[in-house]
Amino acid sequence: MHWTQIYDPFGRWWLSTLVATLPILVLFGLLVGLKIKPHWCAAAGALTAAAVAVGFFSMPPILAALSFGYGVAFGLLKIAWIVLAAVYLYDISVDTGQFEIMKESVAGITPDRRLQVLLVAFCFGAFIEGAAGFGAPVAIAGALMIGLGFKPFHAAALNLIANTAPVAWGGIGIPIHTLAAVCGLPESDLSATIGRILPITAMIVPFWLVRTMVGWKETFAVFPAILVVGSSFALVQFFWSNYVDSSLVDIMGGTVSILATVAFLRFWKPRKIWRFDYDDPPAPPSPPAGEISDQVGGRWTVSNFDENLPTRSRPLGAILKAWMPFAILSLFVLVWGLPPVKQAMNQTTTPAFKVVLADGKLRPGPPGWDVPYLHNAVYRAAPVVARPTAEAARYDFNWLSATGTGCFFSAVVTGLLLGLTPVRLAKIFWRTLGRMRLAVLAISFMLGLGYVTRYSGLDAVLGLAFTRTGWAFPFFGTFLGWLGVALTGSDTSSNALFGSLQRITSQQLGIDPVLMCAANSAGGVMGKMVDAQSITIATAATEQVGNEGVIFRFVVWHSVALGAIVGVIVMVYAYVFPHAVAHGLTFVK
Repeated sequence: MHWTQIYDPFGRWWLSTLVATLPILVLFGLLVGLKIKPHWCAAAGALTAAAVAVGFFSMPPILAALSFGYGVAFGLLKIAWIVLAAVYLYDISVDTGQFEIMKESVAGITPDRRLQVLLVAFCFGAFIEGAAGFGAPVAIAGALMIGLGFKPFHAAALNLIANTAPVAWGGIGIPIHTLAAVCGLPESDLSATIGRILPITAMIVPFWLVRTMVGWKETFAVFPAILVVGSSFALVQFFWSNYVDSSLVDIMGGTVSILATVAFLRFWKPRKIWRFDYDDPPAPPSPPAGEISDQVGGRWTVSNFDENLPTRSRPLGAILKAWMPFAILSLFVLVWGLPPVKQAMNQTTTPAFKVVLADGKLRPGPPGWDVPYLHNAVYRAAPVVARPTAEAARYDFNWLSATGTGCFFSAVVTGLLLGLTPVRLAKIFWRTLGRMRLAVLAISFMLGLGYVTRYSGLDAVLGLAFTRTGWAFPFFGTFLGWLGVALTGSDTSSNALFGSLQRITSQQLGIDPVLMCAANSAGGVMGKMVDAQSITIATAATEQVGNEGVIFRFVVWHSVALGAIVGVIVMVYAYVFPHAVAHGLTFVK
């Protein structure tokens, strides 16, 4: 069976676009408006997408069903498994009492909540994004912030906003690698150009993050620390993406920003320590320094303390032991992401069942299985691609090399080193699995929805609407990347979906294709905070299942505003500084 995607079944592009948005309207309408549980919302959105694809875009029903099943299977292994393992590690840390010591150690660096959110959500979150990606930063950093005493709503919302600027190089650079493969453009040029866009936002996001919590006065009170956080990360991000490689950008940026900030805070402290009004000890009577609405319609109030709050002193050995779980996690996910290690594990666990003809010799094909009846059965057509291109559907059940497996092994090793018995570890995992079961379903169904959208071509219909913006395409093309991440939950998937379309459209309009393909990834990072998958991960990790709609309403305007800033930056590069776009760069070997 072969089927070619149809992008304008009604002969009126605006009507076809309107119909293609129905799954999104159903998903977020149920999630935000009616506050239905997220797994039911995702299932309803996927059902709507399948109905639209079959009923209006002539997709064969069997292909729609297989697309959903393929997405669910992908979500279980590639994403839900990471989140489950990360929360398991957190539960082990809590069960052994180490999380309380971690909380005290961070408070020992600074008791100021503004600085804690910079250290944990931005710096530490960027490191985890670079090592694991796919929702792990929101899950791990969110859990850590709750351990520090942040309310779950605050932890979830702030981590979603923080997890933006690093996303383009997440998971050891997977989005960049995918973008280069899809676009057929040099990876070094794409990485360097993104590295000339996002460092600007890396300077803005820390300021934006603190301003979300407090008023202008309290934000500028810690401006020196914000400057250190943003500039240290941005400089490393620019240098590494332009001159070294596209794999370790976030890992190095996050590491340097953590070290620089901790060193800076040894010599500089804010004049007043800022705490939430629910912190202990209670705030003395005083007007709030700033406020925003919280999830139950109250006020997110803040309090100022003139004195440093006392923190319990711990020996250095105890502090290092408390941070050991996350040090082990970082080591495991870093090793798991190394290409030689991943390749060796894949060869061990997943045989290559097919052979391909190459250079006149029979050679093993890539490990995995072709999804029956779906692999190479769906064709993308012009103007999305230059010539009809079959959509591959291979399920590489590489369970050992999966990032989630690395996270799981790091949790087991941590538990054993902390003195837990195998029986106790099994009980903790069973408890984690029990409270995460609905989140796992939701994440899997979200991926099912994304894959139905992808294989039916509904994503391309929405993307083509952005290409009709003419001279303003650099701005709206950036939002095409934003849309891709909002739909799929992944900058990698957005690059795979729209990378080729960006190149074709930019060449037709006389705009640098390297810039627009880079803009797809750079704009996509700002859509990360509003995609249903990330919100579901955030609520699961912070034990807020049911609050997805509230969190979405809170972060959506931040996402759109930051996306618009990236769009303006791309417009400036396109029409004011076109020679600043990278061409002909090579990484240092």
